[in-house]
Amino acid sequence: MSEIQRPGALYQQVAAAIREAILAGEFEPDSLLPSEAQLMARYGVSRPTVRNAIAALRAEGLIDVRHGKGSFVRSSGQPVLTLERGVSRTVEDKFVMPSGDIWQEAEEPSTYRARTTKATGRLLQLDVEEALFGCDRLLIDPTTGTRAMHRTLIPFEVAEAVPLLGQEPCKPSAALYWVLTQAGHKLTWTETVRARMPLPDERTTLQLSDATPILHVSRIAHGTDDRPLILEELRFGADRAELAYRITADKQPARRPRS
Repeated sequence: MSEIQRPGALYQQVAAAIREAILAGEFEPDSLLPSEAQLMARYGVSRPTVRNAIAALRAEGLIDVRHGKGSFVRSSGQPVLTLERGVSRTVEDKFVMPSGDIWQEAEEPSTYRARTTKATGRLLQLDVEEALFGCDRLLIDPTTGTRAMHRTLIPFEVAEAVPLLGQEPCKPSAALYWVLTQAGHKLTWTETVRARMPLPDERTTLQLSDATPILHVSRIAHGTDDRPLILEELRFGADRAELAYRITADKQPARRPRS
């Protein structure tokens, strides 16, 4: 039996002892932890204390509780999917997304009308409550089972200038970019990535384990005058996928000679 002789609530002491055993390699990633009865005997504590300790480790994201099977150590391995981020063009002047062909539609896309929030308005350089066309898509990678939520937001004023955008806002990204270039725009893109804890609907839709953050990617397509035209958001579990970017060195502008 391992003695518990540390300050703090008893369940916290048990949680600390189990955590140390996991970090020391006694319990390997994806392995089943001892049963409640075995942990009670090992640490000389009651069942409620063991359950509170397991709940604490679950909240930390160190273990998963699978109903009917027990408590398992969370995997600490690499994400199963690497998403290459970028945009390129073919000789036929079509756009190509590096990871665009891995996804399948998990359900029918949802088209709707929305309004800018404080967050989306900032990205689109619009006031709050400006009208938008929206499209939500649930995507899945058939090879790994990774799920992603993709959202496209198109301001009404952009769709008025390019009507096909409002008529078909759920076109794939590459197709939307092509429509914009046909309307005379020379496109550039900016992209930001942030990690956050999921909202309840995101956790359910993405089928995330407890204490799993998501990566929230925001990409803005800018027009010829650098005006934001389209906002795309991609959300997926940070334990399932990672992002990869190609970085190139831009040339510095030539210095003008002094007169």
